Amino acid sequence: MTYCVGVMLESGLIFASDSRTHAGIDNVASFTKLSLFEQADQRVIVLLSSGNLASTQAVISTLRQNEVRPDCPSLGNAESMFDAALLVSDAMRLVNQRDNLQTTTKAVDFNGSFILGGQIRGEPPRLFRIYSEGNFIEAGDQTPYFQIGETKYGKPIIDWAITRSSTLNDATKCILVSFDSTMRSNLSVGMPIDLICYQGDSLAVSMRRRFDPGDSYFSALSKEWNAGICEVLSELTDLEW
Repeated sequence: MTYCVGVMLESGLIFASDSRTHAGIDNVASFTKLSLFEQADQRVIVLLSSGNLASTQAVISTLRQNEVRPDCPSLGNAESMFDAALLVSDAMRLVNQRDNLQTTTKAVDFNGSFILGGQIRGEPPRLFRIYSEGNFIEAGDQTPYFQIGETKYGKPIIDWAITRSSTLNDATKCILVSFDSTMRSNLSVGMPIDLICYQGDSLAVSMRRRFDPGDSYFSALSKEWNAGICEVLSELTDLEW
């Protein structure tokens, strides 16, 4: 299982993903699910992936190969983030078609989904949720964030605390707390956690972190959050019987 989050704020974008992947309870490994496509002063595009690792990595590899092929439509020459979402969608359908052609026993449905976000010079930052079928939706004022993978444990925290006007700093803390809550409740989600905070209109990534197991900041944040919950609960009005 995977947990990935993409948030669109007035001040920029935040992307985060865990790195745990497994094929059964005795075959657990780490593999990054955050991919960055960057051209300094021109574009920053981030792709978060969830689902079958072979399928999603085939899509990412296809997109990276297109980057070095002359005259090939790619994330490096897409004119808009909408065009970039179309390219990811096309790559998903291409992988699905290839796998089905190579399978003689039964049809294989593409098992993967993506969050795509970033900014291309000339337009504001944008964020998309791309479904396994290849169709997609775009984030807006009423839907400022997307999640994929194991979403249910982290969603309430984000719903309570994040709005479009939240600062990058406050929203980042909230997202990390949502990862802490998810990992407490589902062992299939785990560290390392990859994080990118993108300041709108900067067209460069200057805030990027990876939180490995035992990371001092993440551990302190988790303890502070747990202590805060306990303190608030003790101060709530007692039930009268």
